[in-house]
Parts: sequence; structure tokens; C-alpha cells
Amino acid sequence: QVQLVESGGGLVQAGGSLRLSCAASGRSFSSYTMGWFRQAPGKEREFIAAYDWRAATPYYADSVKGRFTGSRDNAKNTVYLQMNSLKPEDTAVYYCAAEWRKYSNYASQKEYSYWGQGTQVTVSS
Repeated sequence: QVQLVESGGGLVQAGGSLRLSCAASGRSFSSYTMGWFRQAPGKEREFIAAYDWRAATPYYADSVKGRFTGSRDNAKNTVYLQMNSLKPEDTAVYYCAAEWRKYSNYASQKEYSYWGQGTQVTVSS
């Protein structure tokens, strides 16, 4: 079992930055592929980024590539999402997710077994 807790959300003006964190409890964090997703009001949840358990280069959705960067710290059981140049359309609830030794289909939500409760990010224009 893995429990995930996101933090770092808040209200920011367009062009600003936020850093989200996702802390995981449980064992063998380094063997979990971690993902970030978001869900805007009235929209389906969408994939943002993933960090393969083998510590390969993070994988990003085209919508955030170049603005968002991520990292994982296995010693702290935590993944991070640095969000720069935020836009009003980035407003959403951001979720992290985890799956044991997932090595493909990073954007497939149904393939992640564990989810956090989400953290709200609001970008004002």
C-alpha cells in the first residue's frame, strides 16, 4: 500500500510559479513510477508528467512541456512538479499517482493504483 499526499497548491497570478510536492508513505518508493495529473472544472482529468521508476528522464505532456519540470527524491519518498509561466488554463486540481514498476503508458490513468487527494492550483489573469 502506498499513501500519497500532495501539497504546494495555491493562488498565483499568470506568469508566476508554484512547486507541488507529493509525499509517499510505504515501502519501496523507488520501485514506483509516479505520475502527475490534473482536472479542471468541467473537464476530464489529464496527464501532466511521469517519473519512471528506473529514474529515466521525466515524461511530460505537450501542454506543459517547457514550462513544467519534475523530479523525484527517492531518499525523501517525494516527487516534485515545478510549474513556471503559469496560465489561467492551468487552473485545476492536481493529483499525483503511483504504480508499481510501470514502464509504459504513463498517461493511462487507469493503470495507476494509488492516488492522492489532490491540491488546488488557481491561476488568476
